[in-house]
Amino acid sequence: MPQRPPLLYVSHGRVDAAVVRSAGTRATDRRGTAIVLVPGLGAPGYLLRTLAHCARSGPARLLDVPGFRDPGGPACPETLDALADTVARWLAVVPQGPVVLAGHSTGAQVALHAAVRAPGRVRSLVLLSPTFPPHLRRMRPLLGALARTAVHEAPDAVPAVLPSYLAAGPRRLLTCVRSAQRDAPEDALPSVACPVTVVAGEKDALCPPDWAGHLARRAGGRALRVPGAHAFPHPHPAVTANVLTRARADPP
Repeated sequence: MPQRPPLLYVSHGRVDAAVVRSAGTRATDRRGTAIVLVPGLGAPGYLLRTLAHCARSGPARLLDVPGFRDPGGPACPETLDALADTVARWLAVVPQGPVVLAGHSTGAQVALHAAVRAPGRVRSLVLLSPTFPPHLRRMRPLLGALARTAVHEAPDAVPAVLPSYLAAGPRRLLTCVRSAQRDAPEDALPSVACPVTVVAGEKDALCPPDWAGHLARRAGGRALRVPGAHAFPHPHPAVTANVLTRARADPP
């Protein structure tokens, strides 16, 4: 018989004065180390398939940060530092123990800096399609890489992210991109105290293989290539979840 999809729940976790919305398994799920997902550009919809696959084998949550579509309003500004601070504080008060923390795209940068801020709360760090290599920290080269990658993306990824993008508006999205472009994740990785895995899609010009390999070496971790382009977790959720569930077995 086919496995029944897990039931997922929306909850709000208070983090000081902010409230962070998330989706995933119940707080009482004790099947092992939780996987926590951080979306890119504040659009969690395209990671729901990966969340569901992760939830089949253990606790998993997808954070809605900054929360463009949260009826209660955004939990924090859309800058990289504010997002990393919010995720780090959420990790300190909501999960029952250290987690596998995974971020995608700009969310990978958020997850990286959150892991530096809250080292005792992250058992393993997984960077999915981390941005931006140095040559893409200017807008013109970035647009070229985006165009080369877009032709390989799954068409149904667009409706998965569009509602969040429309709620955010172009100004806030550009603020998030610019903030991430000013970041140098390669400088932060040596400060990460847990195992690190860097994952890149085979058709992703935004996270080319040499960049993924460089980040993995900076962390003393491992680099993996998977099918797909930048948004590979959406068309390949089982592959993505397999990488994340394997990270549960990393030594603390």
